[in-house]
Amino acid sequence: MTATASLLSLFTSSLLGATLLPGGSEAVLFAVLKAYPESLWLALLVATLGNTLGGMISFGMGWLLPQTQTLKHVDKVRHYGTPALLLAWTPLLGDALCLAAGWLRLSWWQAALFMALGKFARYWVIAYISI
Repeated sequence: MTATASLLSLFTSSLLGATLLPGGSEAVLFAVLKAYPESLWLALLVATLGNTLGGMISFGMGWLLPQTQTLKHVDKVRHYGTPALLLAWTPLLGDALCLAAGWLRLSWWQAALFMALGKFARYWVIAYISI
């Protein structure tokens, strides 16, 4: 597999891994960095971008939900605001936080910023371990 194909696989797994679909973006990042260690920064950028876009899909789904429904973790997101999305990378909880932030109609660009920061930090730790 070429570096370009590996990065495309990384983007796809990162995007899908941030939605309700299962994904193993951490393992794909690890494999990409083992095969192409020179692509560290590009791989971190690709994984973060894909995972953030996936989180924003969940955010958008929350935005589209009628506000007559009660969602899990709304009170946490209401209390902490968009900085709560620093935890958007966590399994299961992250999806609920993204949905709740969209449902609350929080600022989409602030949501994307905090999601990206948290997701980048997680991928950075994985990269540090794999190198």
